[in-house]
Amino acid sequence: MRALLSVYDKTGITELAAVLADAGWELLSSGGTAAAIADAGLEVTDVADLTGFPPILGHRVVTLHPRVHGGILADTDDAEHLADMATHGIEPIHLVVVNLYPFSSNPSVELIDIGGPAMVRAAAKNHAHVAVVVDPADYATVADEVRATGSVQPATRRRLAARAFEVTAAYDREVVEWLRSDDTTADVLPERIEVRLTRAQVLRYGENPHQAGARYVATDPTGAPVGGWWDTVVQHGGKDMSYLNVWDAEAAWRLVHELGENPAVVVIKHANPCGVAVASDITTAWRNAHECDPVSAFGGIVAVNRPVTAAMAEGLAEIFTEVLIAPGFDDDALLRLLEKRNLRVLEAASPGPAGLSIRLIDGGALVQTPDAVGADPTSWQVVTQRQPTPAQLADAVLAQRVVARVGSNAIVLVNDGAAVGIGAGQQNRRDAGRIACEKAAGRARGGVYASDAFFPFADGLDGAVEAGAALVVQPGGSVRDEEVVARADAEGLAMVFTGERHFRH
Repeated sequence: MRALLSVYDKTGITELAAVLADAGWELLSSGGTAAAIADAGLEVTDVADLTGFPPILGHRVVTLHPRVHGGILADTDDAEHLADMATHGIEPIHLVVVNLYPFSSNPSVELIDIGGPAMVRAAAKNHAHVAVVVDPADYATVADEVRATGSVQPATRRRLAARAFEVTAAYDREVVEWLRSDDTTADVLPERIEVRLTRAQVLRYGENPHQAGARYVATDPTGAPVGGWWDTVVQHGGKDMSYLNVWDAEAAWRLVHELGENPAVVVIKHANPCGVAVASDITTAWRNAHECDPVSAFGGIVAVNRPVTAAMAEGLAEIFTEVLIAPGFDDDALLRLLEKRNLRVLEAASPGPAGLSIRLIDGGALVQTPDAVGADPTSWQVVTQRQPTPAQLADAVLAQRVVARVGSNAIVLVNDGAAVGIGAGQQNRRDAGRIACEKAAGRARGGVYASDAFFPFADGLDGAVEAGAALVVQPGGSVRDEEVVARADAEGLAMVFTGERHFRH
């Protein structure tokens, strides 16, 4: 029995080689892998001695030779294959252990692996006779079977072949994406999308207790995690996370990092903000955010963009909260929070940029680019006689950022750096405004009334008038814009058109 070992990641390779050698296998290798095996005191034949050719073209050609690929691809049940092997002095290879250059670590022509994928695909094709291993995580299985039976079993060979083709397909996709990365004619949405996911965390349950749930992590072709803020999370205390805990925490953590440099707090319930505030310190921001809708905040997710202080922890500990996420915690604050056995206390790094949104549908998926929020007042159009004040525009920026993350139809009322009323997920905009106004309970007077889409009728401003808002923020674009603007002028409101709709479903 012969094994060919040629790996970039040498984790565990000498241990596997030792098991094979103990079982009487002949070891073939090249380059650094051969050196590592030899340094471990094991006998190994260099591929150059097998083929009669040294590595050439700057190691671009090492294993591309009939004595290598003939040995891998030979069907030893086929008499014609056996005759060819005898004629050309080719011996069978029964195990190929290869992992590829990490192309994504530094994309370049020289990191496009040729010999590795060629051997992997050849061995996977011939899995009836050859085992192929592309992931060090599978070394133990192979080693156990070799110890027990002297070879790798058929079911394992088939499973490993499927994994091998999966890796080479993903690897080729990375090269394609790199080659297209500077193509100015390429579509914003790629022609093909490949998603590679590995289960990283089994959750308490799915959306409901009778559903199973898990969090998966994106991986590169070798199976290594690509990484995201969830991979940085340290859970200091509390129960295991559920599906909705993760979903809502993602929404909260992303939104709190979209609110600028000042201390900010977001409270999320069922993926919708029910409290948002910015202030001069994190404790004040938390109090203001919580006061937006204390009833909805019960059992919510709280995200903050500053270390949690003892004063904030003391206040939050009195409120039933499912998850608290922060970049850090003062020592006294963490001790106080850990007294709440059911509170999940998470410490995490900032989120990365949002990627494509993918939603599964029957037989496929819907894909779209991220909804970037252009909260830049200099690009907005004032369409009323009344002009907004600088303070109102500052609140309008906050309102625009928040309303874009609220389920449609959505209205958000903001005053003095804090959301004071949020109407989410209504089938008509008037109801969203009415709910926001009711929750504001008089606190929106002089503030901002933001809509995620245009007002189709002038009565869409009823909530703004009732709340006593001074500035209305909306995209514009209705066939009745003139009527809506006329209503705003008649009520003494300022109004700006942002030119951006932010539906969220």
